[in-house]
Amino acid sequence: MTRTQSDAAASAALVVLWSAGFIGAVLGTRAAPADTLLAWRFVIAAAILVPVAAARGARLRLSSLRRQAPLGLLSQFAYLGCTVTAVGLGVPAGTTALIAALQPLVVAGLAGPVLGEHVTGRQRVGLLAGLGGVALVVGGDLHSDGVAWWAFLLPVAGMFAMAAGTVLTRRAGTHETPLESLTIQTATTAVLFTLVALVDGRLAPPADPMFWGAVAWVVVLPTFGGFGLYLYVLRRQGATRVSSLLYLTPPTTMIWAYLMFGQIPGLLAVPGIALAAAGVWLVLRTPRARTVGAPSHDGRRERARRLLARHP
Repeated sequence: MTRTQSDAAASAALVVLWSAGFIGAVLGTRAAPADTLLAWRFVIAAAILVPVAAARGARLRLSSLRRQAPLGLLSQFAYLGCTVTAVGLGVPAGTTALIAALQPLVVAGLAGPVLGEHVTGRQRVGLLAGLGGVALVVGGDLHSDGVAWWAFLLPVAGMFAMAAGTVLTRRAGTHETPLESLTIQTATTAVLFTLVALVDGRLAPPADPMFWGAVAWVVVLPTFGGFGLYLYVLRRQGATRVSSLLYLTPPTTMIWAYLMFGQIPGLLAVPGIALAAAGVWLVLRTPRARTVGAPSHDGRRERARRLLARHP
């Protein structure tokens, strides 16, 4: 498999597994409060990751903890705490996914001044097209029946936290491997959510088997799969490109919801998915390299000028 094929496969898997997190939030908050679900999700994930990382020779140094713990605070604790709580309060999963998909515009705005990444005009058009496609797909989900208005501010706050975490992760460089980064961030988040659940008196898990099924879902799919691939693709393709893939999560979430809950997508789903896919393609498309030896327009003009100078 070539590097291009490997990157494409990782990107596709990231979209599917990241979308699974919104479905897991619906499943889990039907059986328990958001902080209970998140505490057990990350405690179990950390209990698996720490020994695996140690067995693979990961070096969890103090300098690594200082770099990765704040990133986990933003990218996992703040982002998931806000979004899962919003879903638990009744904000529709599609609406939450739509708000989260605004992140690429924030990242694109920060990537230039903070990271020095060049965002082309084509990529900006792609980002806007992707946003338009997302709006079409989940537009019918934008309703607030029985949901407090302030609940919709939670996924907005989570989106900004994730955008900041993305930019800072890219800026921090690759001092740690993806496994080391994921382990430190997951362990940090486990401690934080456990403290929150203890303070709220909601750490004890319910007896409902559905709760443990939801915990298994969110540990395996979005935590190990989604966040692991997120860190991998971020390092391989850059902050703007990895964030643009999140434009595909709302339509993918809609497909998950149809398969699991029988929710039928609206009439605008197909054109919305197509527009979002086109926007992602514009952002991710690599410009064709010029053929070696082929003269550029400026080169041809300079050669003509020299010929005229020699033969007036």
